[in-house]
Amino acid sequence: MAPGNVPSVPGILTPSAVLATVRSIAATQEPSGAIPWFPGGHVDPWDHVESAMALSAGGLRAEAEAAYEWSRRTQRADGSWPMQVREGVVEDAGADTNFCAYIAVGVWHHLLVTGDAVFARRMWPVVRQAIDFVLGLQAERGEIYWAGDQNGGILPEALLSGCSSIHHSLRCALALATFVDEPQPEWEVALGRLAHALRHHPDSFVDKRRYSMDWYYPVLGGVLRGQAGRDRLWERWRHFVLDELGARCVDDHPWVTGAETCELALSLDAVGEAALARDLLAAMQHLRDPDGSYWTGLVYADGKRWPEERTTWTGAAVVLAADALSGTTPASGIFRADELPTGLAIDGARCGCRSLYATGAPG
Repeated sequence: MAPGNVPSVPGILTPSAVLATVRSIAATQEPSGAIPWFPGGHVDPWDHVESAMALSAGGLRAEAEAAYEWSRRTQRADGSWPMQVREGVVEDAGADTNFCAYIAVGVWHHLLVTGDAVFARRMWPVVRQAIDFVLGLQAERGEIYWAGDQNGGILPEALLSGCSSIHHSLRCALALATFVDEPQPEWEVALGRLAHALRHHPDSFVDKRRYSMDWYYPVLGGVLRGQAGRDRLWERWRHFVLDELGARCVDDHPWVTGAETCELALSLDAVGEAALARDLLAAMQHLRDPDGSYWTGLVYADGKRWPEERTTWTGAAVVLAADALSGTTPASGIFRADELPTGLAIDGARCGCRSLYATGAPG
């Protein structure tokens, strides 16, 4: 693809710069289609898909489709993927529900970018099996347990960030179901239950408020929008954001990370704060390597990059943020999610609960 046809953000990233980042991801892709964290690193299903999305946004369609074909080919009979694979060898056979659900976001994104109905229909059974697996681990109150172990057992804890991401995945899955004309009403019910748990029952989730992902993911995943979303972000802004460097990964560590910064930028864009999102994207460019790849993070207390890895998924987050802010591809609004299904809403009055998120109260 020519540089002029890829996302760019004037004053921050030129088309050529973004294309270099996309090519750095493609250069890491293995012959199987798998996209590891870095050369010789492991593959996990979520970051693999995130990287494939960047390839699609950057115009490397064949490479993106090779990545999705790897997902199709390696899916297990129960609809899941192993948490961690290195050069084709399974290192962790457990299944993370958020990791598995994210294929729906990737497939919907690629369909939006390319308009390729044949691809969508080929990948539909993969998405359907993955979502059915994930919803098999939904708890009675609506949250989704984070993982199953390699022996088929369930790890009965739910994560706020993971479930917020699954919320977005379910919306994309329902959109894809409509596209292929295979309605999934049970998914609509499950999405409504999950959204209710996320908005009204924060006690259902393990307390990880130290981590920035637990702070902004309810916004990024579409659980909170409008003023409720902005309130959520403003409430802990000073805990996590350093104006000239980006966003901390953990609120009590002097460590900013590129992917979290770009995801926060996507969250801001989703609630109408594009100018602040641009500022964050600009702030994290100190992590850029001359070849277009991105270092994972910086320990700003001593000026050292850590870990000493340029990760594909960090570069992918940059590309997706650039696309959202520039509106370059037809999938640039996938995280704004304005037209995605919302599921079957649950009446909070009948539940007898009250929303804490509406006032931005949870931290």
